[in-house]
Amino acid sequence: MTTTLRSLGPSRVPSQLLPSALGLLEQARRGLQEAGTLTIAAERYATAHLAALRGAAAVLAAKTRPTDARLRRRRPTSAWVLLTEVCPELGEWAAFFAAGAAKRAAAEAGVTRAVTPREADDLVRDAGTFLALVETTLGLVPTIPVGIPRAG
Repeated sequence: MTTTLRSLGPSRVPSQLLPSALGLLEQARRGLQEAGTLTIAAERYATAHLAALRGAAAVLAAKTRPTDARLRRRRPTSAWVLLTEVCPELGEWAAFFAAGAAKRAAAEAGVTRAVTPREADDLVRDAGTFLALVETTLGLVPTIPVGIPRAG
């Protein structure tokens, strides 16, 4: 398998993180906070899943760079697959969120019964745990509280 991204090795020190990685992480943080306030389970699930995806994108932005213009034209690859290649220690999380992608798509398509309130609450909590791990992986002090409670 040919990879279009090359790992830069250990995470850069926080002051050297690319602005794009920090921006994605900030979007992930805001998305997770928003997910905690939503009352419709499908919206809460989709928003939490998107926050986790942005966290994965932050890791990819921080730890990779394009290597070959010809290789970048290959078939699109899931961010979760790339995350596993670049940061194997996050592989189980990548598999977990990849498995929920179909539910997220259904929720975004307006299928309100795609997920239960419990599944949505669990995903908000799991996404919070994942984003705290992403922050640690990037050499940052975690700012995302684990187990964010859902607003009434």
